[in-house]
Amino acid sequence: MNQFSVFEKIIHHRELLSRLNDNLGALLTNIFKKYMINDDFEKSNLTQIANYKNGLAMQKYRPNSNEESLPVLKIKELNQGNTDDSSDRCSANLDNSVIANTGDIIFSWSGTLLVKNWTGDKAGLNQHLFKVTSNKYPAWFIYEWTKYHLLRFQAIAAGKATTMGHIKRSDLKSSLVYIPSQLFLEKMDSQLAPIYSQRLNLIKENQQLWKLKQTLLNKYF
Repeated sequence: MNQFSVFEKIIHHRELLSRLNDNLGALLTNIFKKYMINDDFEKSNLTQIANYKNGLAMQKYRPNSNEESLPVLKIKELNQGNTDDSSDRCSANLDNSVIANTGDIIFSWSGTLLVKNWTGDKAGLNQHLFKVTSNKYPAWFIYEWTKYHLLRFQAIAAGKATTMGHIKRSDLKSSLVYIPSQLFLEKMDSQLAPIYSQRLNLIKENQQLWKLKQTLLNKYF
């Protein structure tokens, strides 16, 4: 098998994994909306269910010449799904709260607003991006609730007079969230956590294929 056939197989498999991921994501969202949007549940807001940790102005954290570094995750990288040789570098000596790992929930709150599971490798989180985590609620729960409000957030950002539309933390605080009973949440977690976990596995497998593709490109071209 020549290298071109290998490239074709890698590309085809990555496309297949992306389609499977999209299908699982749609299934996750459909089940979430069917069972979790319920006026009878306790009312809360996004800032009560998750921590939205803003990234740093990474130009202030450039690595020293002899220091281990990380690529910087900006909106460009979030959109394309990977860091690359053109990505900025930052010191690796950062708090874990501003380091993005494959699968982490990343929310771009300025410019291009989107919520994604990070599909790239370990990177330093730049400003204008939130890393979304929770010690209390499952990852699928905070991911879906954040995504649920995305269209409204995009409308808020579009209405800003500045060229870089954005939202504020007050917008997170005013975003309604329904909290079910612990028993119901555990029941839903048994259904949705495996779907969410499978999505993360597909993301990580796709990332490994991307690395293999880059290795082969560097070797043969």
